[in-house]
Amino acid sequence: MSLLVDEADVVDLGLRWTPGFSALGPEFFTELHPSPLPDPYWVGRSAAVARELGLADSWLHSAEGLAAFTGNAAIAGTRPLASVYSGHQFGVWAGQLGDGRAILLGETAGGLEVQLKGSGLTPYSRMGDGRAVLRSSIREFLCSEAMHALGIPTTRALCVTGSDARVRREELETAAVVTRVAPTFIRFGHFEHFAANQRDDELRALADYVIDRYYPACRTTERFNGNAYAALLETVSERTAALLAQWQSVGFCHGVMNTDNMSILGLTIDFGPFQFLDGFDPRHICNHSDTAGRYAYNQQPNVAYWNLFCLAQALLPLIGDQEIAVAALESYKTVFPAEFEARMRAKLGLVDTAESDRALIEGVLKLLAQEKVDYTIFWRRLSGHVAGDNPDSVRDLFVDRAAFDNWLQSFSERRARTPEAQSADLMLKTNPKFVLRNHLGQRAIEAAQQKDFTGVSTLLALLETPFAEHPGHDDFAGFPPDWASTIEISCSS
Repeated sequence: MSLLVDEADVVDLGLRWTPGFSALGPEFFTELHPSPLPDPYWVGRSAAVARELGLADSWLHSAEGLAAFTGNAAIAGTRPLASVYSGHQFGVWAGQLGDGRAILLGETAGGLEVQLKGSGLTPYSRMGDGRAVLRSSIREFLCSEAMHALGIPTTRALCVTGSDARVRREELETAAVVTRVAPTFIRFGHFEHFAANQRDDELRALADYVIDRYYPACRTTERFNGNAYAALLETVSERTAALLAQWQSVGFCHGVMNTDNMSILGLTIDFGPFQFLDGFDPRHICNHSDTAGRYAYNQQPNVAYWNLFCLAQALLPLIGDQEIAVAALESYKTVFPAEFEARMRAKLGLVDTAESDRALIEGVLKLLAQEKVDYTIFWRRLSGHVAGDNPDSVRDLFVDRAAFDNWLQSFSERRARTPEAQSADLMLKTNPKFVLRNHLGQRAIEAAQQKDFTGVSTLLALLETPFAEHPGHDDFAGFPPDWASTIEISCSS
């Protein structure tokens, strides 16, 4: 079924579109068009994502493109829809959820789905208004691209458009739409939805679609007696383990790791109350709504495994054997620590392995936690020291210099096996100078609320190349101001 629109309101972006997710059938979604916003304006644009899509950059500077990416005009060849899913939120079964404020435009011939987030009410909006606010849209836009530049699997963001239309959260704010891009937005919650409702035919169709599109090797596996669905679970478990290792190594807190916010491809998805750590506190809670600390930084790896267990339960009707399903999860327990140690060795500039590496890693993390040393600045200064800078720049971060000096001596002895230039090069390419700290995002947001979008574009440029020095922008890589600790980010973001 196609929804009719006035031909005068159709924009042809020059992209070819394929059925993609919509080929699964109406049991998986509701077709509907985005709801327009009055007098939209550009807030931020990513030329890099436009190139990924094969989209002419001129569309991000035109009135027609502005209308299309705000949801004010239909895009030729697309079949807009909102998908249905369910999930566990904060560890509790929440029942039916779905795309409550996001509308999938379609999939390009290049295999990328394009979605408008904040584009209006859908049948799955529940008590919401279907809108996104400017502050959260800017945060998602910037963090999507920041994560990509850090080499962390993630959804991407093409652009943000704004409107003076009012939206109520804790207070009245202005609306915005962020255009998100990913190979797929399918989540664990999609599988949970059909399993919970005992709709095995739809569950199988969804799993077959995911396997055939994204994990074809599962069809020919020799593991689990050739059980493709168990192989799917194992592969997703391992991808998720690798993703969590990357989050932990860079000091990223997601903040709301519900099962409906977990990507079946192991992507970082749904940027809400996220945060990159300032001072290193393993128990840090970045989500003001998370009063119990379920999604604290040090809980993230265990929560991911819990979420995978929920996915295993959802896939059990297809796997057919509980012991096989449990076995398919086992590799998470080995992949995560191995991936984490590999990431941390790279942060230390170590190109080989040694039995002492785990103690070296645990030792420095313990020191950082004891004094809540700034995580990003420490690793960047340590990289600079290995590259030839005075070690005092690192030592000055610690009150207990003797304890740090003891660790530094062990570190120096360990890395003696690697040429110094090679270690320094690896560290400077692994430990970013720039991350999206909360206060940097807040400054860009406050300027954007006054229709000054230079802060968004400047921050995007730095985050797109976070390992570069960017002379003249050291203030973006400095210590957070005191007021940064008072920023509260909640699920309403």
